[in-house]
Amino acid sequence: MKDILVLYYSRHGATRELALAIAQGVDSVPGMQSRIRTVPSVSPVTEATEPDIPADGPPYAELRDLEECAGLALGSPTRFGNMAASLKHFLDGTTPQWLSGALAGKPACVFTSTGSLHGGQETTLLSMMLPLLHHGMLLVGIPYTESALSATQSGGTPYGASHVSGAGARESALSHDEKALAVALGTRLARTAARLAGRP
Repeated sequence: MKDILVLYYSRHGATRELALAIAQGVDSVPGMQSRIRTVPSVSPVTEATEPDIPADGPPYAELRDLEECAGLALGSPTRFGNMAASLKHFLDGTTPQWLSGALAGKPACVFTSTGSLHGGQETTLLSMMLPLLHHGMLLVGIPYTESALSATQSGGTPYGASHVSGAGARESALSHDEKALAVALGTRLARTAARLAGRP
């Protein structure tokens, strides 16, 4: 089995729901499996620390997860049109993988959630692509052959899967189209990784 790393940060659970849908798509591809990981929160208070093991949900990502993966799905809630500091902090620590070329040539995709329909989804997705391009990864988006991309009244972009949780929402279920697009993106990422590995 080849692992696809589904790496995300989620504050209230909306981005986690997208991650699970992407993982569902990955797991639907024969010979591929998702490896779901998260990152700890960062704090402006230097004394504040997160436990080594999260209280619930997937384990925290380690740099070896990046080295071992056949592909990467990267997700974050939107913070003023950009990725969350917690995910950026993790990516800032990947210089050894950049120097060794550990991610070069691997496929990757991105996903995000926002509180409002025009909350900066596309700029957040683009901001997450930048470090992946520096790592030499091959970006995979959502083509308009996915009919939900033209039909969605909520999240979903050609740049990556997205979700509109609603302003102030703690957790909100993915719409039918949002879930379909997230599953399709995970499937496309896993199929691309399989093809790059020389499998049908």
